[in-house]
Amino acid sequence: MSLKKTTIAALMAVSGVVVSSASFAQSKPADTGFYVGASVGQATSGDCNLPSCDDSDTSYRVFGGYQFNRHLAVEGGYAPLGEVSGGNLKLETNAWDLVGVGIWPFNPQFSVYGKLGFYSAEAKLSGTFSGKKTSTDLTYGVGGQFNVTPNLGLRLEWQRYSGIEAPQVLNVGGGDTDIDTVNLGVLWKF
Repeated sequence: MSLKKTTIAALMAVSGVVVSSASFAQSKPADTGFYVGASVGQATSGDCNLPSCDDSDTSYRVFGGYQFNRHLAVEGGYAPLGEVSGGNLKLETNAWDLVGVGIWPFNPQFSVYGKLGFYSAEAKLSGTFSGKKTSTDLTYGVGGQFNVTPNLGLRLEWQRYSGIEAPQVLNVGGGDTDIDTVNLGVLWKF
């Protein structure tokens, strides 16, 4: 084989790889890629150590993640978990979380999922006494997602932040509690 024929064959092979790679990149499955979202709902504290306790409040969560395939994603988020109040005291909690998401799709529009990971939360006590406490523990949850379009999805989920520690000031407050959230959210896939 001559040098000219070898060069032409090599150029054709390289151009074939480039063209097939470009078409593969453009036909990325809808089940993979980055996403962002936000949700709003209700947070409830499992154990309130304050007198005449109001243990439910509005919660929010903003999140982002990467879906590796139809069944697996990783997600991080920030959640103001509302406040618990009783007497002259208020306890406000915020959490950052990082979770793995296992997904079970029933069809292209609907899937259920489970989440498991860790959180870092700060609980701030204010009122007659004040203080703050940071804790890290497990978070987990379950939910369902309905895809309105390939890029836009709606979520309904329950998530628990277990073992959040409250500050203890003069034997008031202290201890740990679980905070459960039920949120309705929207996400956008890139």
